[in-house]
Amino acid sequence: MSAFIQLKGDATNPLKKGHKIIAHVCNDIGCWGEGFVLCLSKRWIKPQEAYQEWVNSKEGFVLGEVQFVSVKDDIIVANMIAQRDIKPLNGVPPIRYEALKRCLMKAADFAFENNSSIHMPRIGCGLAGGEWKKVENIIKQTLLKADIDVFVYDLK
Repeated sequence: MSAFIQLKGDATNPLKKGHKIIAHVCNDIGCWGEGFVLCLSKRWIKPQEAYQEWVNSKEGFVLGEVQFVSVKDDIIVANMIAQRDIKPLNGVPPIRYEALKRCLMKAADFAFENNSSIHMPRIGCGLAGGEWKKVENIIKQTLLKADIDVFVYDLK
């Protein structure tokens, strides 16, 4: 039975032993510089470098895709492309829920194959403008259904 735990803390410093994936939402235009990515970049530069290489290569850099970047022996960062642009358009926030669902399905497969738990901030609900209830339902439909332990962090 998988766990869904919401706690106070820093998602870049996961509190569980074993292999961990830190999942976060990225945009599809190559901008890295606001929100949770700043916390990631303070701790490790590799996720940003890998994201920029992915942007420049244009290979598979589309909504719904995920890039897995190893930052420590037991921590991998999942750069998930689930945000269209960086600003709302005609009142529609940048988050793309279907893309997020595809990303989380891929993260679930990766986590299962690597016996990992998944750690995240409230993905898609900051700069991407998503609604937590919708995101939470997608997490339940994907990660929890795949029996993956999920830890959601809110900063203290």
